[in-house]
Amino acid sequence: MTLLQAAAPPVPAASPKPAETKRTWPISFRIAAGFLLLTAALAILAPLVAPYEPDAIDLDASLALPSGAHVLGTDQSGRDLLSRVLHGAGPSLVAPLALLALASVIGIALGTLAAWHGGWVDAFVSRVTDVMFAFPGLLFVILIVSVFGDGLTTAVIALALAYSPVVAKYTRSIALAERAKPYIDAYRVQGMGGFAICARRLVPNLAPSLIGYLVLMFGQVLMGMATLSYLGFGAQPPSSEWGLMVKEGQAALVQGALWPALVPGTAIALVVVAFNVVGVRISDRLGVRER
Repeated sequence: MTLLQAAAPPVPAASPKPAETKRTWPISFRIAAGFLLLTAALAILAPLVAPYEPDAIDLDASLALPSGAHVLGTDQSGRDLLSRVLHGAGPSLVAPLALLALASVIGIALGTLAAWHGGWVDAFVSRVTDVMFAFPGLLFVILIVSVFGDGLTTAVIALALAYSPVVAKYTRSIALAERAKPYIDAYRVQGMGGFAICARRLVPNLAPSLIGYLVLMFGQVLMGMATLSYLGFGAQPPSSEWGLMVKEGQAALVQGALWPALVPGTAIALVVVAFNVVGVRISDRLGVRER
């Protein structure tokens, strides 16, 4: 709420129609949100609900079909796929969250800085983000991994740097519109410094749009992390991260066994689709616009 809006007398609103008094979430959103909550709960409770240890090898049960003993079957080493998927949900979901958090810190800081100062600062930040956009993201990540070594932590940092220009560009676009509002000038007249205005007023007012945008990005980020693990640059054995599981299960395809790659691949697809459904609905409610 701006200072001018706070000072204005309230205007009586017209009585809404009965159908408009309550906005409900569609059934697709409820199903997707429920699935994501269930996935998060299973990831947290994996040590308690998984029937086997994720790395328990049983060569006698190699590539076993789904059965009562192994609900989703086993991989080449006889490891239970259900247990591995449950234990792999943690790193598969936490890594994208950490990635988005780091990309948000960098991107929001750069975007706000460019929008607030304008001039050569805005031009410099814009040129840097343009160069990052022109440089293939996967190639940038591979270069970082080749210098600092593979692993989940390196992959998270590399992808965060690759996604931060996207967040910066979006933040700049909405911050420019917010900076032009009258309440910014009102705080300046009161003697509040630029950093305080940005940290205490400007960025919090951008939060709804930013949150909706980041939720919409989560599915893409999860796919990016799974791709890096599949290529061997992300999670490393014996991790049960889903992208790595798809890579390990690929060798079983020549033996006619689909489930070692199909099970984690299906888990990735379902989570990505669910996040897209939830993200689109949340961004619509928050008024997020593609820029």
